[in-house]
Amino acid sequence: MEHGEKQITVVDEQGNEQLCEILFTFESDRFNKSYVLYYPISSDNEDEEEIEIHASSFVPNDNGEDGDLEPIETEEEWDMVEEMLNTFFENEEE
Repeated sequence: MEHGEKQITVVDEQGNEQLCEILFTFESDRFNKSYVLYYPISSDNEDEEEIEIHASSFVPNDNGEDGDLEPIETEEEWDMVEEMLNTFFENEEE
């Protein structure tokens, strides 16, 4: 999935909807899951240098598209996600 290609709507615990831009997605054979890294879209983000990046695991629906976002639960998964994010940013700089 290319950067800027997709957006998702994330609903928080209070039921508030937030439009988010998908940074990238990837699959892990080790954990047998797919992951999505995304950040909230708001008019405030345009003035800020830093954005808050969120990560979740998901299982795509039968059509290979939308699925339910699930929290990342283990330290090993977080380490793997962080490594993928670092690699993504290194590749973006080149």
